[in-house]
Amino acid sequence: MQKYVALLRGINVGGNNKIEMARLKICFESLGYTNVATYINSGNVIFETKKSDTTKIANEIERAIKKNFELDIPVVLRGKKSIDKVNKEIPADWINDKEYKTDVMFLWNSFANRGTLKKIVTNPKVDTLLYIDGAVVWHLKKKDYGKSKMNDIIGTEIYKNMTVRNVNTVRKLNNLMQ
Repeated sequence: MQKYVALLRGINVGGNNKIEMARLKICFESLGYTNVATYINSGNVIFETKKSDTTKIANEIERAIKKNFELDIPVVLRGKKSIDKVNKEIPADWINDKEYKTDVMFLWNSFANRGTLKKIVTNPKVDTLLYIDGAVVWHLKKKDYGKSKMNDIIGTEIYKNMTVRNVNTVRKLNNLMQ
C-alpha cells in the first residue's frame, strides 16, 4: 500500500465549490481507497491504495468529484515521500504566524520543475523562493507583503497549474501521513 495526499484546488473558498468533507471521504472510499482522512475544509485528503500511477489516480479522483459533486476540481497528488521531503527541506524558521507568511505551491506535473522558479516574478528584497520536489515555497515578512510580487502570480499560467497550502498545513499533513 502507498500513502498519498490529494490536494484539491479551489474548494470551499469564499463560499464557492462547496464540498462537505464527510461526503468527500465517502467519495474516496467508493474508489476503493483505504484509511481515508480529510484535513480541514480546503481539500486535503490522505488515503492509501495499491495503485502507483499518480496521473491515473488524480484523473480518477477528478472524475469521481465531477460525478458526485458536479464540480470540475483539479487535483494534485503527492506521495508520502514527496510530502516528507518538502517538509524536511523547508527551513524550520519559515513559518506562518503574525510576523511571517510562508506558502507552499504544489505544481501540476507540467510545471513541476526547477525552471518554474525563473517564470515567477519576485521582489528580491522581500520575496524568497525555494523549489522542492514539485513545489515552490514562497517566504516573506508580512510587513513586506505590499512590496511583494506574490499577488502578481494570480491569473498567470503557473497560477492555473498549482494549488497552495500554508506551511502549517503542509507540516500537519506530513505528521498525519506518518
